Amino acid sequence: MNHLTGRAAIVTGGGRGIGRGHCLALAAAGARVVVNDIDADAAEAVVREIAEAGGSAIASTANIASRAGAEDLIAASVAAFGGLDILVNNAGNLRDRSFLKMSDEEFDQVWTVHVKGTFWCTQIAAARMRDQGRGGAIVNTTSGAHFGSFGQTNYAAAKGAIASMTYTWALELARYGIRVNAIGPTGTTRMSETFAGGTPLPYVDPTRNGALVVFLASDAARQVSGQIFGSGGTRVAHMVQPHYGKTLYREDGWTVEALEAVFIQQFAGEFGALGMLGQPYPFHEGVGPGERAVESAA
Repeated sequence: MNHLTGRAAIVTGGGRGIGRGHCLALAAAGARVVVNDIDADAAEAVVREIAEAGGSAIASTANIASRAGAEDLIAASVAAFGGLDILVNNAGNLRDRSFLKMSDEEFDQVWTVHVKGTFWCTQIAAARMRDQGRGGAIVNTTSGAHFGSFGQTNYAAAKGAIASMTYTWALELARYGIRVNAIGPTGTTRMSETFAGGTPLPYVDPTRNGALVVFLASDAARQVSGQIFGSGGTRVAHMVQPHYGKTLYREDGWTVEALEAVFIQQFAGEFGALGMLGQPYPFHEGVGPGERAVESAA
């Protein structure tokens, strides 16, 4: 069914993997798609694939790691399709390294693409959607890595920032009819193959996130904004917004002695699974200088 007929969509990082899947799904739903990727050959290959299936698409090699690149990208959609209705912020990179070994350059390379790229593209796209007066849909890309992921301080921080931006933009842009959601997609890609934080994972078709992106971009999801979903494979999971859990009150406020008397007893049972892979809380016995976690070679 053509849920998105006539609408113009941009997918950053659309030349391969999960982004390619988004492009194919959007085009199959009737959207006209800007396939954005710094790899021109990959972007053009997806455009051809869409055209062969009867869809409409153009390629863009604008680099969204700068405001000028983001401006060029949104301008490409306006020039080709007369406007912009859907933005999918999917572009990303990895520079995995354990925290004490991570360089400024490795942090900045990830932060610039994921966080600033998402900020620049969304700000420029949302302004265009506001001026068009017909609303729009923005789908960001976060990850369970922002729960904590060994060797990925830069990536985890970036994905946490994107989650927080998603909540904020949903509040600010609703007045213009613009909905903002995010997905934490799963799929076997070139990026996932570089992940050093665990054992190899089974193959997951990266295109199986596209249906959720189409749904979130469509009128069927007009009541959905400021939400994050885990997707891919056979699942769609609601990622619950961070919120305060168990809370203790003391009439006169808290002293160190009062906290010492009750803190561990009251809160230790609340310390659940830690990290992206949901490992059982590892610190119930304490953390001290004689206890050393296994460190990645990265």
